[in-house]
Amino acid sequence: MRKRPLKTKEPHRPLGPAWLRWGLALGGSLCMGLALGVAMQWVATGSLAEVWEWFTKWPTYLLLTGILYGLAVFALGALLGRIWLSAVLVGAAAMVLCLVDYFKNAINGTPLELADFGLAAQAGEVAGVAGELRPPTDFWMALIALTLCVVILVLVRRLTALTGRVRFLSGSVALALGLGLLSTQGAQAAGALFGVDMNTRLAAASSHDTYGLTLSLWRDCFLQAKKGPEGYGQAYMEDVLARIDALLAEADDAPAETAAERPNIIMVLSESFYDLTRLPDLQYERDPLENFHALKSEGISGTFHSHYLGYGTGYLEMSMLYGITGLDFGAGTNICFLEDDFYQRFDALAEQYTRDGYRAEMLHGYNDSLYNRTVTYPMLGFSDLLFSADIQELGIEDTVYGGYYMRDAYLFQGVLDRMEAINDGGERAFLYAITMENHQPFDPEKFNYACQIGVTSETLGEEDMAIVRVMLEGITRADQALGALTDALRESDEPTIVVFFGDHRPNLFMTDGDTVYTKLGLCPANDTVDWTAEQINDLYATDYLIWANDAALLQGQAGTERESSITAIGPQLLELTGQPVSRYWALLEKVSQVCLTNTELYFVDGAGDPSTSAETADLSDEARELLSLRDDVLYDAMYGQQYITAAMNEPAP
Repeated sequence: MRKRPLKTKEPHRPLGPAWLRWGLALGGSLCMGLALGVAMQWVATGSLAEVWEWFTKWPTYLLLTGILYGLAVFALGALLGRIWLSAVLVGAAAMVLCLVDYFKNAINGTPLELADFGLAAQAGEVAGVAGELRPPTDFWMALIALTLCVVILVLVRRLTALTGRVRFLSGSVALALGLGLLSTQGAQAAGALFGVDMNTRLAAASSHDTYGLTLSLWRDCFLQAKKGPEGYGQAYMEDVLARIDALLAEADDAPAETAAERPNIIMVLSESFYDLTRLPDLQYERDPLENFHALKSEGISGTFHSHYLGYGTGYLEMSMLYGITGLDFGAGTNICFLEDDFYQRFDALAEQYTRDGYRAEMLHGYNDSLYNRTVTYPMLGFSDLLFSADIQELGIEDTVYGGYYMRDAYLFQGVLDRMEAINDGGERAFLYAITMENHQPFDPEKFNYACQIGVTSETLGEEDMAIVRVMLEGITRADQALGALTDALRESDEPTIVVFFGDHRPNLFMTDGDTVYTKLGLCPANDTVDWTAEQINDLYATDYLIWANDAALLQGQAGTERESSITAIGPQLLELTGQPVSRYWALLEKVSQVCLTNTELYFVDGAGDPSTSAETADLSDEARELLSLRDDVLYDAMYGQQYITAAMNEPAP
């Protein structure tokens, strides 16, 4: 008698009716989505207790985050036929995102923003200049928790398997819902349902603190577009132009004196330079900024209001050279990666000089990989861009590197070389130099543990002081390079003005993760959410100097102090040199008298007084009119019909 083979269970055969498997698959996907929301917030805050506090305060935000990720898991799971596999893929993407956010905070103390994705292709270079980056312990703990969630999905995979028509319909519906949430109308509807404000722009730190990483980025994608002025049209903009001309022609605006001889212009963006002697609790054996402090008596100097802390150099360059800020565009716009045509709608700062016999060149002590400079700078009027390799080809006989980057002193020799060559060619030089020697990372071994000047503290321990000494050495070297540059220019017969400024303070992190500013009591925490406007204004400010090798070039202002900023220094230079300017830059000069800084985070008026925003600032009607006129001009040029853009590039009558 022939034996019948034993029946064996098919290992991947679905269990249960289709409706049950569908319900379990959906439930498992949403649970995985919620787990991802919790895990990402865990990494961001470093505490499950803070995650719980956030959830109890805004439960709908975690729910919406869970739905966004849950739909992604469900839709991809239907496509692949395995919910657990889609959970692995979506979970991996989400954890990479939160790790990038953590590293961004570690680099400069600010969370990941939509605008940062403009640098996504350059992530390797960004990481390279940031130094060694390690995931925190909370990341690994969150990853273990998510792995357990995936293991559960693997164990119940036969109960969550989708097959046949159910699989196709489920995937289609989930995909449609997910795409709906990624559309403007769907996002607005979901925002209204879950209490997410889809209209108000927030500083990144405040947005992340309220909504979490995912919803913060999601809402920035769908915030209402920048609105034009009420009544916008040709007649409206012609009235704006007429009003600008009237303001520029006011009798109390005495015309600036024209320099007897056109000077060379050397603008130096000194990486992370500021007067660190103002920090409390640090005592130095001698002045680390002896050149800068001595030169102040010969030049114009003061507080330099920046828009950033710890990073943002490329964005600051665009604001300085083109007069725009991120606030002039939609949320999440990276002003270094606009459409090419945008950079040609106004004549830039350099072009105010190049149309009058100057040659503009940029020199940067690093390579050409970051901030889209090879695209933007030529459109801003620069004839040539010299990066690290190009500067070394000038044949300068000196040590190139200091720490991890090109020495400031070496870069300045390159500046002098190019100025001489341009002058020999019969042109004046407009040179924009970007230093790197004092760039992060501030590892204790960066300068081989050398520090020229002794420093002590009653608050900081030895490991933290090792990091402080790196900052001190970098700024000391920047000061010494400035002294060497000005000494060389004293010996030159070519009239030259030097504009020297720090782009931002270094966000100097101590061994426990707090910054030196938190340790020294200048702010309550690394996160700016709880900072006062005064604290933001203090830490988002550096120092600047305008110096000339002929005091007559400073129009009698040598030894004076004046507050300036990223958006005010260009108009200040144009005013000083008596350079004929376009209406656009003449308007920016007027605006700089009432507004030094205006960002999503804070506002600083012309006297240097901070507020949380322009709306809350104590401004006169005349000041608000100037801000409104600037907004109208920018809207017309960047979003509107450019009714008066050509006229703004012409001198006022």
